[in-house]
Amino acid sequence: MNQDKIVIRGLRQNNLKNVSLDIPKGKIVVFTGVSGSGKSSIVFDTIAAESQRQMNETYTAFMRGRLPKYEKPKVERIDNLSASVIVDQSRLGGNARSTVGTISDMYAALRLLYSRIGEPYVGTASYFSFNDPNGMCPECSGIGKVMTVDIEGRIDPEKTWNEGMADLPAFHVGNWYWKQYAEAGIFPLDKKWKDFTEQERNHLLYGADTPDGKRLSKKVDGVSHYLHRMLINRDTSQLKEASVKRLMYLVEEKPCPVCRGRRLNAKSLSCKVAGYSIDELCAMEFTQLVQVLNTIDDPRAATIVDALTASLNRMIDIGLPYLSMDRESSTLSGGEAQRLKLVRYMGSALTGMTYIFDEPSTGMHPRDVYRMTRLLQSLRDKGNTVLVVEHDKDVISIADEVIDVGPLAGKNGGEILFQGSYEDLLCSGTRTGNALKQITPLKAAPRMPKDFLPVRDANVHNLKHVSVDIPLNVLTVVTGVAGSGKSSLIRDVFARQYADRVVLVDQSPVTATGRSTPATFLGFFDEIRKVMAAENSVDASLFSFNSKGACPICGGRGQIVTELVFMDPVTTVCEACEGKRYSDEALSYRYQGKNIVEILDMSAGEACEFFKENKKLRKALGAMLEVGLPYLSLGQPLSTLSGGERQRVKLAKYLDKKGNTYVLDEPTTGLHASDVQKVMELLDSLVDRGNTVIVIEHNLDVMKQADYLIDVGPDGGTAGGQIVFTGTAKEMAEHGNTITAEYLRNSL
Repeated sequence: MNQDKIVIRGLRQNNLKNVSLDIPKGKIVVFTGVSGSGKSSIVFDTIAAESQRQMNETYTAFMRGRLPKYEKPKVERIDNLSASVIVDQSRLGGNARSTVGTISDMYAALRLLYSRIGEPYVGTASYFSFNDPNGMCPECSGIGKVMTVDIEGRIDPEKTWNEGMADLPAFHVGNWYWKQYAEAGIFPLDKKWKDFTEQERNHLLYGADTPDGKRLSKKVDGVSHYLHRMLINRDTSQLKEASVKRLMYLVEEKPCPVCRGRRLNAKSLSCKVAGYSIDELCAMEFTQLVQVLNTIDDPRAATIVDALTASLNRMIDIGLPYLSMDRESSTLSGGEAQRLKLVRYMGSALTGMTYIFDEPSTGMHPRDVYRMTRLLQSLRDKGNTVLVVEHDKDVISIADEVIDVGPLAGKNGGEILFQGSYEDLLCSGTRTGNALKQITPLKAAPRMPKDFLPVRDANVHNLKHVSVDIPLNVLTVVTGVAGSGKSSLIRDVFARQYADRVVLVDQSPVTATGRSTPATFLGFFDEIRKVMAAENSVDASLFSFNSKGACPICGGRGQIVTELVFMDPVTTVCEACEGKRYSDEALSYRYQGKNIVEILDMSAGEACEFFKENKKLRKALGAMLEVGLPYLSLGQPLSTLSGGERQRVKLAKYLDKKGNTYVLDEPTTGLHASDVQKVMELLDSLVDRGNTVIVIEHNLDVMKQADYLIDVGPDGGTAGGQIVFTGTAKEMAEHGNTITAEYLRNSL
C-alpha cells in the first residue's frame, strides 16, 4: 500500500460535502479558500484531531483520563496519518510567573549557566529560579510586583478625624471602627490631616510609630493595614463583597520595593556571568543577548552557550529579535505566540511528523514572512509533512502543492476546487487563483485630512517620546514591522487619550458561550421573537432556547455529552429535539411558512430577503452583509467564528454610528484576498459617513488604498519606536526610505 500520501475518503465534517483527498507526505501543502469554506475542517477538525485521538489511544487508561479528548471525525476512511504537532494562534495564557524565557525553556539553560560558572558561586540552578523558594525575592515571592493600596486618595487633607477625614465604608463618622480609632487616643481628633506630623500619620495609617513597627493599641491596626487585609488578602469577614469590589480601584500594582521588579533575592542577583547578573541578561533583547553570550569562553559553559545561542538565533530569524526573556507571555500577540511555538519545534530532532499551521503569517510584516517561509521549508527538508492554512500570497507561493477549498463559505463551500502547483493555481480560474494574480493599484484620489488629533511625547513600551498628528475623517493605516510600536502608539496611547470618542474593534473573543450567536450579539433576535409572537399570538419567550422554548430534555443545548471515565466523551444529538434546541410547542408556530429553527438556520443574506418588510431587521441584517458576513447563519455559535469573523461581527454592531473614530487591529487577518477588497470598501463607506478610521495593518493591498500612512520603525524593539514616515501611499512609494516603503514599491 502506498504510504506517501494521507488518504481521506468520504469526509463530511462540518460543511464538507463528501470530500475525498490524497495529500502528499513530506511536502509543504497549503490549503486556500475563502473564510468558512472548509479548510480548517479538513486540516484541524479531521487530520489533526484524528491523529491526536489515535496517538492518545496508545497511552494507558490512567494517562488518557488526563489528556484532552477528541471526537472521531465524520469520515468513512482516513489512512497513513503520522503523529502531528499543531502550531495554532491561541494566545499563550499563563500567569504572572510565565515569561518568554520560561515558556521557551531558555531560562532553564540560563540558570544552569549561572550555577556552573557564575561568580561568586551561589548554588544549584534552583537558586536562580524565581519560582523556587531558594531563588525568589522574599517580599514579592518572585513575581517582581506587589499590590499596594493607594490610601491618599481617600483622605481629605482639609478635614479632621471628627469631621470624617477618611472617606471609607468602615470609617464614616459614628461607625464602630471610627469610634475605636477615636477612643484609642493615639492621634489628634481635631487636627486636619495636612497638619499631621509624620509620626501622627503613621499612628493613623499603621497603628504604630513606623509602617512595620509594634502596634500601640490592640484596637487599632491602622487604616492602611486594614484596607490591605480587605482588598489584597481578601479577608471579607468585616466588609461586604460589594464594598470590597467598589474599593478595588484603590489597589495598585507597583514594582517590588525590595528586588525592584527583578524577581530574585539579593544573593542570587549578586552572582555574575560576563559581568552581568541573570536578571540583566533576561532584560536584554535577543540580538544583544547573543553578543554577550558570544564573549563567554569558559570551557565548562560551551555546550550550554551553544544551545542557548542556537535557540536565540532561531528567535531572531523568525522575526522576534526585539523580545527579551523577561517579557510576560500573556502580553504576546497571537502571531508572536505562534512564532514562539514554531521556534520550539525547530530545534527538534524528530522526523516523519506532520506539522500543522494556522495562518502563520498573521501579524507579520512582509519582510518577516519570508523568514518564516524558510523555517517551514527547513521543517519539510528534515523529512516532515507541513500542512498550512493560509491566505498570504508569499506563503502560498512556496507550497509544493496547493489545495483550494470552496467555492464560497458555509453551505456554499465544502468542495475541493483545485489541487496542484502554485503556478497552475494562478491559471485555474478559481476565486483564489484570480485574486492572487491581481495587482492592486495605489488609491487614485486620496482624501485630504482637514483636522488632526495630536499625540505628544508618547513613551509607552519602546516608543521614544513620539509626537504625531492623527488625521480625522480619513482612512489612516499605521504600518511597521512587528514590535516597532504600532499597537503601543495606537492602542495604548491614542485610544486611551481619546477614549471618549474611540471605538476599538479588535479580534478578541466575543462573549463566546455556546449560546451566543450573531442574532443575540447584534441584538436582533428579540425582534425576530417579537415578530413570531405577534404572528402566533403567544409569548415571545417561547422562541428562546434559553427560556420557555427550550427542549425539556437537553435544556436548550441541542446535544447531550456523556462523560465516560477512561474513554473519549460521546456527544450525541438530543433525540427529543434532534439538535434543534427547542420544544415541540415552540417548533409548531410558523412565520411565512418557517419555524424558529428554520429562521435561525438561514444565512444573513437569505434572512435579509426573507424579512425585507421589517425595517429593524433589514437594517441589522444589512450590517452583516456590509461587513462581508452574508454567509453566517443567524444561529451559529460565536465560539466557532475565526478571529477575523469575530472582528467583523463587532464592526457590524457599530456601523450606524456617526462621528466616531474606529481603531481596527489587523482587520484582514483570516481574510481571503478577494474579501480584503470588500473590507476596504466597507472602511471607505464608514469614512464617507463622517467617521475616522485608523487601521493597524501589514497587508500591502490595505496600505495602497489608504488616504494616509503612518509608518513606525525603523525596526522592532529598541530599534523601533519612532515615526519614520507620514503621508500618502503614493508619497511613500516615491520617496519613502523605510522597510515598509521598499515592500510597497516591490508590490507595484
